[in-house]
Amino acid sequence: MENKKILIFPACHIIMPSTSNRRAAFFLAAEEYVASSLPQDNYFFSWILNPTVVLGRNQRINQEVNLDFCQTEKIDVIRRRSGGGCIFADNGNIMFSLITGAGAVEPIFAAYAQNVAHSLQCLGADVYVSGRNDIMLNGHGKICGNAFYHSANRNIVHGTMLYDTNTRLMKGALRPDLEKLKSAGVKSVRKRIGLLKDTLSCHIEDLRTHLIHSLTNRSITLTEKDVKKIETIESEYYKKEFLYGRHNSSLLICSDRIEGCGKIEIRFDLSGNMINAVELSGDFFEWNDSLTVFQETFSGIEFSPASIKEAIRNNCPEKSIRGLSQESLIALLTPDKLESTNYQPYTN
Repeated sequence: MENKKILIFPACHIIMPSTSNRRAAFFLAAEEYVASSLPQDNYFFSWILNPTVVLGRNQRINQEVNLDFCQTEKIDVIRRRSGGGCIFADNGNIMFSLITGAGAVEPIFAAYAQNVAHSLQCLGADVYVSGRNDIMLNGHGKICGNAFYHSANRNIVHGTMLYDTNTRLMKGALRPDLEKLKSAGVKSVRKRIGLLKDTLSCHIEDLRTHLIHSLTNRSITLTEKDVKKIETIESEYYKKEFLYGRHNSSLLICSDRIEGCGKIEIRFDLSGNMINAVELSGDFFEWNDSLTVFQETFSGIEFSPASIKEAIRNNCPEKSIRGLSQESLIALLTPDKLESTNYQPYTN
């Protein structure tokens, strides 16, 4: 663990001009700006939001978010560029961003989670790292989820920490994956989370200050010129084609939750038995642009066991998704499961 700490921490703390009333897209854009424009170093910053839903890169907005509820309650809805699941955040959450060099992301991802957990343990919180990306509060539930992606030849890891939250807004805004909840042995969004306020005596701002001090030892302050460039990147997040995704109606859905990978759903637009187009969604993490890889692998081939297996073995699309094996992908796309619940016609 000590080697992992040396790898990325202590990092350089990014200080920004006033960020009051900034939307999530601004901070996500700030990550991209830091990755593309600042000198090589490990950078860390934190942020707090008004009520917001943040979608993963490959998720379908209508399946994950109650848009009517969000509009009524004035909850912002934003899509991020990293994979993983949908989250709700408000001013009871602390959001984190870590931008590192181009090293292997897996040890960086693990070191990030371990160091954040260690910082909480120093305050007396009984927490541990669990699963693909979560920090758990023992006896309570998930208090921190993390995701990652690559940008400008750097790694970006970001996460959210639950100190407190408006559970009414959270439950109303999110449409939980019932299969995921069932596999976790819980029956509601609220029972799946923990709140640090239940175990720590400090205020949220004191907690935020402690985490910054424990994870950084130097700082850099962005200028107003930097902020203008961030705002230019931010505008891309508000484009409808990005927010609502690249998912079009298709005729066949292959869906499953795969251990170590997450929920994966593959939609095929078929003409006869030929695959015209492929769409991909889920809460998995990507090593690279998995949608492009899957489109290049399957578009234009016959939807048959032999063709599917040949395409997978020749192109290895599973390598674009963390935790997905070639065997699991072949099993998911085996037509003899067409009558099972993993396969559904899609008529929307």
